[in-house]
Amino acid sequence: MKPIGVFDSGVGGLTVVAALRRRLPAEPVLYLGDTARLPYGTKSAETVARYTQRNVDLLVSRGVKGVVVACNTASAVALPRLRSPVPVWGVIEPGARRAAARSRGRVGVVGTESTIRSDAYGAALRRLRPELAVASEACPLFVPLVEEGWLDDPVTEQIASRYLAPLVARGIDTLVLGCTHYPLLTPLLARLLGPGVGLVDSGEAVAQQLAEDLGRAGLLASGRRHADHFLVTDAAERFGRLAAEILGNPVSLELVELV
Repeated sequence: MKPIGVFDSGVGGLTVVAALRRRLPAEPVLYLGDTARLPYGTKSAETVARYTQRNVDLLVSRGVKGVVVACNTASAVALPRLRSPVPVWGVIEPGARRAAARSRGRVGVVGTESTIRSDAYGAALRRLRPELAVASEACPLFVPLVEEGWLDDPVTEQIASRYLAPLVARGIDTLVLGCTHYPLLTPLLARLLGPGVGLVDSGEAVAQQLAEDLGRAGLLASGRRHADHFLVTDAAERFGRLAAEILGNPVSLELVELV
């Protein structure tokens, strides 16, 4: 049974794996966390595109039937130039569609510096609903805080409050979590924003998209689910600890080198 390939710069993409497990319980996943080059969000578009191509090439060489580019930065800047013999899904368009469908008119987007600079979410949202007011905010400290496991720490709360303040001032009713690390901060962000602001997880949206696309193509797995497999390029011990917390079970890791 061919797995679905998923890659991200670190543990954040495991939120997509969790969403895929819920939506497509029979599908095995081959995950690649490029932890040696984390974070992607502060790097140039050319560098991110080069890393993305190498990640996809590795997953394809392991026999995946398709690849989810779970990294929002890579989805924003690398997809147009990506070469792949198998289908590739990014997280920008599914997340934007879900936000556009839910918003009452004012959407906030949080992401890495590269994702926000690209305006990929803003452009997608305006294509879907030109009348939307879109406000974006780069939150570069969120990724290292999540990678450290500081999900509900006073320091994280203070930083999040400062990042969210301009969006709150704009009166947003929907917030797009434009990085796969950010859903791990959902309880904190929801508490700070209050019940009047809905949160959109692009991982959940892309899992729904895969279910629809694989179903139409007749590629859905059936029967007993095979085990997921996890590849990392560095920091295996910390990744394993956080992965067990995110997925609810211990994971075995394979250390790989991207060339």
